[in-house]
Amino acid sequence: MTFESDYTEGAHPAILDRLVETNLTQVSGYGSDPFTESAKNKIRDACALPNAQVTFITGGTQTNQIVIASLLKPFQGVVSAVTGHVNCHEAGAIECTGHKVLSVPSHQGKIDARELKAFVRDFFDDENHEHMVFPGMVYISFPTEYGTIYKKDELERINEVCREFSLPLFIDGARLGYGLASPGCDVSLPELARLCDVFYIGGTKVGALCGEAVVFTKNNEPEHFVNFIKQHGALLAKGRLLGVQFETLFTDGLYLELGKHAVEMAELLKIGLKEKGYEFFLDSPTNQQFIIIENSKLEELKKNVGFSFWEKYDDAHTVIRFATSWATKKEDVEKLLGFL
Repeated sequence: MTFESDYTEGAHPAILDRLVETNLTQVSGYGSDPFTESAKNKIRDACALPNAQVTFITGGTQTNQIVIASLLKPFQGVVSAVTGHVNCHEAGAIECTGHKVLSVPSHQGKIDARELKAFVRDFFDDENHEHMVFPGMVYISFPTEYGTIYKKDELERINEVCREFSLPLFIDGARLGYGLASPGCDVSLPELARLCDVFYIGGTKVGALCGEAVVFTKNNEPEHFVNFIKQHGALLAKGRLLGVQFETLFTDGLYLELGKHAVEMAELLKIGLKEKGYEFFLDSPTNQQFIIIENSKLEELKKNVGFSFWEKYDDAHTVIRFATSWATKKEDVEKLLGFL
């Protein structure tokens, strides 16, 4: 039994059924098929953006790398929270494209608009800034690496700073479905789309076998974006595989339904952990839950349950993460609590 991540299962049965159903239908490649076009239109409708430019990419790291590389000039970098995924857990994928990640302080995974503004202003106030890496765009994730979510007013303030300095705002939505389903979320998908220049809808972690849907919200997709995707090895000849999956996820509200289920299972887990007296590292309203556990108990737990090491807390304690998913069952949560 594992709560290590939210992509340990395969795919939602409806996706598998649809893949089998369409399997022998002959269509053109590289995302020019009718399933992919249908998926794009469903996503445009969900975002209330009839003119949005939607493209499908195989995975999250490829998406972050490709979007950032396509938007930045050679002398620019991307601003991220110090805990941001592109800064910590992508093996230098951004730096591999020749662009630096410029880190700012993290507040439980989030960046603060005032600190962002001060960071950019200080850069331009430096008389030597022509010899430095320019801030060229801003990256945030929704939810963050710590399962926290930005409130609508926080997004609006970050958006204002980005507009003031003409910096594109990019939202990593690898777990977007879990953020939107959180009871603490006060922003809708159309509002989130309005408040950024580009974001992506994560499929890999929210019910798909693989794939992410990139949405450029302001008719601002870089020229020859497909060429960027192909250069980075992320363009599927059988693009239908991504199109069919997202067409299914955005039919009859399935995507948000899957997000809601995971969050409900995480809330059940949170209640049980509180009843057992565990200390939380922070309060996450989404599908990721972080607790502080004694190292001795940690080793015992490893014998029965998969989980993620997060960080060392002190010499005797460790922060670990449990992640629920679209496929988590109530009995799985109850079994986990039994081991704890």
